[in-house]
Formats: sequence, structure tokens, C-alpha cells
Amino acid sequence: MPFVSLIKCTLPAALPVMLGYVVIGIPAGILEAQMGLNAPMAFFLSATYYSGAGQFMLANMWIAGQSPLSIALSISLVNLRQLLYSASLAPRLATTPAPLKALCTATVTDESFGVNTSRFSQDPTWSATEATLTNILSMLAWASANALGAFAGDILPISTAVASFAMTSIFICLLLTQTFTTPTLLVVAVSALVVIGCKLAGLGSMAIVAGALAGVAAGVALDIHQNPSAAEKPAPSHLDANHPSHTPDTPSTPGGDR
Repeated sequence: MPFVSLIKCTLPAALPVMLGYVVIGIPAGILEAQMGLNAPMAFFLSATYYSGAGQFMLANMWIAGQSPLSIALSISLVNLRQLLYSASLAPRLATTPAPLKALCTATVTDESFGVNTSRFSQDPTWSATEATLTNILSMLAWASANALGAFAGDILPISTAVASFAMTSIFICLLLTQTFTTPTLLVVAVSALVVIGCKLAGLGSMAIVAGALAGVAAGVALDIHQNPSAAEKPAPSHLDANHPSHTPDTPSTPGGDR
């Protein structure tokens, strides 16, 4: 497919994500300016590290004076979900050349994963090429918005408290767009209670990770409770093809068991 046609095919899918990234990328860039990054540095960081939640966490923890080791461990835990995204996309990319497959999985985000998953299931012509271009267009929008925010943060007195709330607001929006079923409500309630408990106990750095793990555990426990048969292994049959059963009092015939 010619590149122009590829852009025309991909842009409508990527555009909503790109616009959303501009909105939250500018506040991220403002925080990065507080770290001491200029616009080109913010663009480079965003294009290579490329994690919205991770970049907000990096900037906030850096400004708060946290140790580099603590920052690295925290953002690594937050970004573990990327492994799940790549694993989920793997069947769709089974016949894709290795370089393109690596580029596609390296540039996937929460939002572009959702877009590509939907397209793969609804459009049989959607391929790894379109998926990768969707990821890259979204990444360029994010990196450009970060650069703009870093530039604005150098010349405009914008509150970092307001900027740091941008990612929180995005997660609130994602939460409110969920279909509220019993498992969803349980996961939300357990996660919120654990986060609040950790905050009150002075374990602020552990709150998000602990809340996420507790929510997942609660969801899995509810699923097992509602579907006990799925967690049970079928009892082995007393008749096994490899070990035929014999009736003790009945001798075998010369022709063998029937």
C-alpha cells in the first residue's frame, strides 16, 4: 500500500488517541521542565521511554527528591502491563517479520492497544503495518506535546500541582467509561480501600502497586467463586486406554480384552 494511502487509512484510527495525548502530554512536559529538561530533551525522553504514567511518575518522584533506585523500581512496576499487551498482540503478529513485530510491540500503549485490538477484530484488512503506524503517530503526538509543555513550562508560571493531576484525571475518565458489573465494582472498591489504607499507614510509595494487586486478586477470587467448575480438574476416569481394566474374576480370552 502506498505510504499516503496508508496514512489515510491509519490516521482516522489514531487521531482520537493523538488528540488525547496532546491534552495530557503538555502537562507532562511542564513537569519535565521542572526536572530541568528542555524541549528537545523532553521530546527525546518521550519518544524513547514513551510511557505516560511512567513519565508523570518519573517527574513527580524526581521533583520530590526520591532516589534513582526507587524511581526505577516504581516505574518498572507500573510498566509491567506492557508485557501483557505484547503477549496479547503476539497471535496477530505471528507471520509478521521480526523487525516490524519488535517495532509494533515496543511502541504499543494502553490507548493504541485498545484501538488496534478493536481494529484487528472488526477489520480483516487491518495488519501489523497499520497497527505499527497507529502506534508511531500516537507516539509522535505524545512526544511533540511533551516538547511543547517543556517549552511552555520554561516561560509560563504554570502550577506543577495542576499539571501532575492530569494523569489522575485520565485514569478517572477511563474508570467512568467502564461497564459497571459486579466484578468491576468489586475490583474498584478493593483497590480504592487498599490505596487509602496504604496512604493512611504512611505507605504512599506502595499504595498504587498494592491497590492494583489487591484489585486483581479480588477479581480473580470472585471469578473462581462464580465459576467453581472452571477451577476444578475433571476426575480421572477409571477406564484408561493405556491401562485397560480387567475384571478380577474373569480370565482374559486368548484374543485379549474386548
